[in-house]
Amino acid sequence: MGVISHESVIINHNWPCPFIRIAVVMIEYGRQKAKEKAVLGRKGITRCGDTEFRWGERTYVMGIVNLSPDSFSGDGITGLDAAVAQARRLVAEGADILDIGGESTRPRATPVSVDEEIRRVVPVIERLASEVPVPLSIDTYKWEVARLAVEAGARMLNDQWGLKRDPRLAELAAEKGIPIVLMSNQRDRGGYDAAVQRDTAYYSDVMAEVSASLRASLDMALRMGVPLENIIIDPGIGFGKTWRQELEVIRRLGELKQLERPILVGTSRKSFIGLVLDLPADQRVEGTAATVAIAIANGADMVRVHDVKQMVRVCRMSDAIVRAPRP
Repeated sequence: MGVISHESVIINHNWPCPFIRIAVVMIEYGRQKAKEKAVLGRKGITRCGDTEFRWGERTYVMGIVNLSPDSFSGDGITGLDAAVAQARRLVAEGADILDIGGESTRPRATPVSVDEEIRRVVPVIERLASEVPVPLSIDTYKWEVARLAVEAGARMLNDQWGLKRDPRLAELAAEKGIPIVLMSNQRDRGGYDAAVQRDTAYYSDVMAEVSASLRASLDMALRMGVPLENIIIDPGIGFGKTWRQELEVIRRLGELKQLERPILVGTSRKSFIGLVLDLPADQRVEGTAATVAIAIANGADMVRVHDVKQMVRVCRMSDAIVRAPRP
């Protein structure tokens, strides 16, 4: 007689009663559905334009399009045609979404006016909205920039201040029915070391600080009408933390699973990699790859990267290990 084991179902077609076979098939169907539910978990599905992010099934890749000439990574683009060409290349390399930003986020960067940021990002978003098949995200903490970017075709907000600077971004996300990324940013809490151009904030427990700030941002977004499924969280690598703390955040990333929201991690080419490897920004691909792989192992659902082709491969390999379905 056939047996039903923990790992698989073996159907013996010699069973005299057809109802047994039906029951076994139903059990297997229920098991498959349970697996699907376990994969998606409480994070569910986030819809972004015509795209569905089915959290837990694989790691999604957000390609970076920097429209600031003083970008820390040296990849800033100032021309419309050049920006469109780069965006198309990132999509061809496997990006699932593009993040468009017009202001440098490096520590102590010169602030950009609202008008200048709009001038940089809106024309690019207008072009890309009709020319690439993936959704666009606007990387800004300014409501005025975000509003016009959404009108131009952006379908996600990426707020590096987690609503601390302008809570109206949550209202905009709720009104338009679009996802919002909420980052944990501690630059308003710590100092700055000009010798290494690094933040110098210290906390007794950096992950407790990150978790608390993300919880506050999450609660604010919910109060302002953003659906839970439209909220993504980001621990804020490079924003108000020392380089050792950033290593710790990646190491303890799994602790953010308690918030039950998709986790976006942005480590690409950042200075903590340079400090560990003693390398400039344009030589940090391997270091970035290591942080991406470990972040995925520890719970990352999306990674924000410059080097899309290489990191897509890292994600696929990491997913094959971390997310492989059990037999």
